Amino acid sequence: MQLDLTQIVKEALESKSAAFVNLVEDAMRLLCKETGKVGNLDILGRLVKLKPQGEALIIGDLHGDLGSLIDIFKMSNLLQKMSKNTDAILIFLGDYGDRGEYSKEIYYTVLKLKLLFPKQVILMRGNHEGPEDLTASPHDLPVEFEVKFGEKWTNVYAKIRELFACLYNAVLVEERYLIIHGGLPPRTRGIEDLAFAHVTHPKQRVLEDMLWSDPDDTVKEVCASPRGAGRLFGEKVTNEVLRRFNVKILIRGHEPSKEGFKIDHHGKILTLFSRKGPPYFNTFGAYLNVELSRKFENAEQLIPFIHKF
Repeated sequence: MQLDLTQIVKEALESKSAAFVNLVEDAMRLLCKETGKVGNLDILGRLVKLKPQGEALIIGDLHGDLGSLIDIFKMSNLLQKMSKNTDAILIFLGDYGDRGEYSKEIYYTVLKLKLLFPKQVILMRGNHEGPEDLTASPHDLPVEFEVKFGEKWTNVYAKIRELFACLYNAVLVEERYLIIHGGLPPRTRGIEDLAFAHVTHPKQRVLEDMLWSDPDDTVKEVCASPRGAGRLFGEKVTNEVLRRFNVKILIRGHEPSKEGFKIDHHGKILTLFSRKGPPYFNTFGAYLNVELSRKFENAEQLIPFIHKF
């Protein structure tokens, strides 16, 4: 398949309400019915299990920064690799929109890629794609949609909110990584807790923790978060949860990082932040490009595969 990224971006920039809604509906039909074996993906509920094979490109929060997304694709050349190799996987950690000028265009581009490469693109849910009772504040998406779609913005916004429930809660790479947007739910006992966190929300806090929580080196177990949702969790929680799922490293987004990435809990956690500019003002954005077959004991060993821009 010959992929023309320039054409996709052009479509994204020029898309009107009808075309945008049609794309969202097509993506929802695909995402919401994904279950069992889908190429190299093994899907249970909203959890993706991956065999440790092939190349993965992992992209953190974008928040409407279309320029950074284009730069990542140009630098990594992964889209061309995906066209030739079905083992090449693209994972987005969520937070596609809000707080950036091109949220609509980011959603359009990533959904288009999912439709083009349904077995190779994994779209995770961030806290800015959370359920309505956990809406991030400020929440700029309605304002942007009104500016870009005019009087039809409410229909478009309602449709994109429907899509959020179809996005993935977590990715588990056997014996290697647990990938979640925000943080670790301390009381989770098995993969079903991660896979069906959206079903048990809000009675249980699992989804809230996954979307909103942050690691903290000064906390032993958990404490309240200054975000007003989720919790701060300590290294004891990280060690217990990673051991429970037989993995070495948590890969996450959610937190702005001056260098585009940061490492917590003695190498057990890697945070990626893939957008630049206001309101975050980080010096660099970063993404991870790594062969999943390789085994690492801690996130420090992943630094050579983290690309800053």
